[in-house]
Amino acid sequence: MKVIGIGIDVVEVDRIKSSIEGFSERFLNRVFTKSEREYCQKQKMPELHLAARFAAKEAIAKAFGTGIGKEVGWLDMEILRKESGEPEVQLRGDAREYAEQRGVDQIMVSLTHAKQYAAANAVILGA
Repeated sequence: MKVIGIGIDVVEVDRIKSSIEGFSERFLNRVFTKSEREYCQKQKMPELHLAARFAAKEAIAKAFGTGIGKEVGWLDMEILRKESGEPEVQLRGDAREYAEQRGVDQIMVSLTHAKQYAAANAVILGA
């Protein structure tokens, strides 16, 4: 297995919080899946967890070398949580098709957050 790409992103938590306050459901529905929103809303500070997922999606798009757009859209990537606590990436739609074309076998992400920042890195592995 070889590394197809790596990506990293850092997000100011206040930027995500102000987007939620300013655009509410429109922003949340455009960027996060239903499962992501449900998980994050159950947390003490939802904006921290949403910011980490935002950063993860940006990191994945950077690892693909595409950015967020035609090949890899916001809702085509879902950052879930395994029972063990580690994050898990699910792709659908255009992103899944693009990943298959590129020979992607696995996408690994790591998330972190503090009071003011959230960050994530992504590693894409394939044949």
